[in-house]
Amino acid sequence: MKKTILITSAAIAAIVTAGPALAQTAGEGATDLGEIVVTAQKREERLQDVPLAVSVVSGDAIAASGAVNLEGAQRLIPTLSIRKAGTSLNQVIFLRGVGTSTFSIAGEPSVSSVVDGVVYSRAGEAFSDLVDVERIEVLRGPQGTLFGKNSSAGVINIVTKRPGAGSYVEAGYGSNGDEFRLRGAVDAPLGAGVQARVTGFYGTYGGNIRNLTTGSRVNGYERYGVRAIVEAEATENLTLTVIADYRKADDDCCAQIIGNVPTNLAAQVLPSPRRDKSRFVNQNLVTSTIEESGGVSLQADYDLGGHVLTYIASYREWDNKEIRDGDWLPQPYVGLNELHDFGPTTSNTLTQEIRIASPADQTFSYVLGAYYSRAETDRVFTRNVASCTLAPAPTTLTPCSAPGAVTTRISGSTTHGSVFKNYALFGQGTWNLSDSLRLLGGLRLSSDKLEAYLSRTGTAGPGISAPFSFTGDTDNTDLSGKVGIQYDLSQDSVGYLTYSRGYKGPAFNLFFNLGATGTNVIEAETSDSFEVGLKNTALDGRLILNLAAFYAKYHNFQANNPDLVAGVVVSRFTNAGTISTRGAEADFLYRPLADLTLSGGLAYTDAHINKFRAPIAGVNTGVVPSGTQLPYAPKWKGSLNVEYRIRDVGGFDVLMGAQGSFQSSTYAELSANPAVRLGTRIEAYELVDVSLGLADPDDKYRVTAVVRNLFDQSFATHVESGGPGGSFRFQIPREADRYYGVTARVNF
Repeated sequence: MKKTILITSAAIAAIVTAGPALAQTAGEGATDLGEIVVTAQKREERLQDVPLAVSVVSGDAIAASGAVNLEGAQRLIPTLSIRKAGTSLNQVIFLRGVGTSTFSIAGEPSVSSVVDGVVYSRAGEAFSDLVDVERIEVLRGPQGTLFGKNSSAGVINIVTKRPGAGSYVEAGYGSNGDEFRLRGAVDAPLGAGVQARVTGFYGTYGGNIRNLTTGSRVNGYERYGVRAIVEAEATENLTLTVIADYRKADDDCCAQIIGNVPTNLAAQVLPSPRRDKSRFVNQNLVTSTIEESGGVSLQADYDLGGHVLTYIASYREWDNKEIRDGDWLPQPYVGLNELHDFGPTTSNTLTQEIRIASPADQTFSYVLGAYYSRAETDRVFTRNVASCTLAPAPTTLTPCSAPGAVTTRISGSTTHGSVFKNYALFGQGTWNLSDSLRLLGGLRLSSDKLEAYLSRTGTAGPGISAPFSFTGDTDNTDLSGKVGIQYDLSQDSVGYLTYSRGYKGPAFNLFFNLGATGTNVIEAETSDSFEVGLKNTALDGRLILNLAAFYAKYHNFQANNPDLVAGVVVSRFTNAGTISTRGAEADFLYRPLADLTLSGGLAYTDAHINKFRAPIAGVNTGVVPSGTQLPYAPKWKGSLNVEYRIRDVGGFDVLMGAQGSFQSSTYAELSANPAVRLGTRIEAYELVDVSLGLADPDDKYRVTAVVRNLFDQSFATHVESGGPGGSFRFQIPREADRYYGVTARVNF
């Protein structure tokens, strides 16, 4: 741990950066940081006035870091972690060590993703490309009062740029897989009081892993999309905003490296295992995802003379086709079956929200509202298995194409789906007892209805269970809320203490090999969270330092743990029991000079099992010991960014910079087996990026060169059990190797 901090700090101290600032600044030559405005409580407020822990990262800082989506943004936000495994359908967001890892389409995330006021129903949908983003607000801890049931661990609130932000075109290239990116936006006035903004992007990347079977790279992508925003001042008091977007992604991601030596004959054909240093696979089916998503939303804001009435309606579709090599081998062999999966998923979500917000400066200010959502998901999952025998049984690795080998091919298909309906009434208020003392409170009444079905047909055999059908439904009502106190210790220092009750609705475990013992209702998850914070502005507005300490206990925690079904390791979704998370966090932003800005954060998190619940069958060997660290909950995580602009060097401004991040070790699987937990350990790592750019004084154009992962630190982002012969599968990101890039941008 000390070594990690020293390496990262030394590297950043040696190089000053050119990453954009976190905040909206006061302008050229100013040393104060200006105001950071957020909508964390469904109204525009100064970050320093909001009584909860919020990390804010500007869209410019995200672009400068090279982050394509939330997976890259996590290195700017210490309390945020991402589980990337298989395809985007299975990606998970964690905050403060808490997240819902499930492959079930009848389970919901613990961290809610909200884009321009619209709640996304599945975590995977939030991993779209971060293009033309104004800012990302990360709200830590339960946020159920204002954001609902799938925010029991927090909220990722993404706000995109509005018409008038400025037109631009940007092109970039990156090595280690030949990445090309093109993006741009155009502001277009459409008439009196009507403005539009159209954003488009295209990107392609070859990948960072070599497939020995095909001789080509994998883990790359081709993506493109468009978003249009129209804002209209319909009347003096009514503003209408319509947003429409479409995205297409063809990713040959995510091939998993076999990182250690299998105990069976598969070792003879797999690339040499080197854990997170491996960069080769050898398989005849490329694991990939083909994805289409899009939607439209309407927001109406009506000024009632101080009070603002807001209505948001949205409809979204998300189609995801998963293609998966489940044997990780180039062909079937005697004793080693070929297992190939195909799983197209279609989903649609309808949401409606209406709320009224009072003026913020009155004695009692409030937000009151109602919310409705309906999310439907359907999936057809097909598994094809090829196995063969040869007499006499060979003692060496023998392909099924060998003379005399008898090959058997079987197939099974499961059709399954879910429909979530949620109705809610909510309200939150602030009572200003004096100029410096405020009481906070809020309640949310939620009603959930869930329907699920599954039907499996085909031939039972290795990897495929017998035909089975199931239908189920459940409902639940919950009252959650928040109370707190906020006090201005001085004009520039605000303290707060809050208690929040979080809630996440019931679920079912729907997966390909579901059997009768797995059809039980997964009960609703609840949490009790306490947070104390201090928000400080100092040095004449040049320093912002926000501190928070927290403790949260989760009951009926919904989690995955590995299980063996039909000879294949699956991830079983259960009410795992009781867990807790506690820790402390710091975010800072400092501008010692007009053109020098430092920002970053540090988080300590202790998230672990309090009491694990025995499986339904009562097999005590399935109980995870109390005190076990939760997956994706590194105890230490931090980031440090510096930016410096040297003005008028030969007619240009020079942009210099670096961004560093680190995290301590963590586990990837919540398993009762200590050997599995040890095998899925993600070792500590640190990353440093540096950049150098030139811009004209008015920022009409700029060219920036970057080096990512300066010290060539190899690491894995996910490790999973269930590989051939008891081996472990490693997910290696592009950032695990040093690479170079250049970006050119023109603003007009």
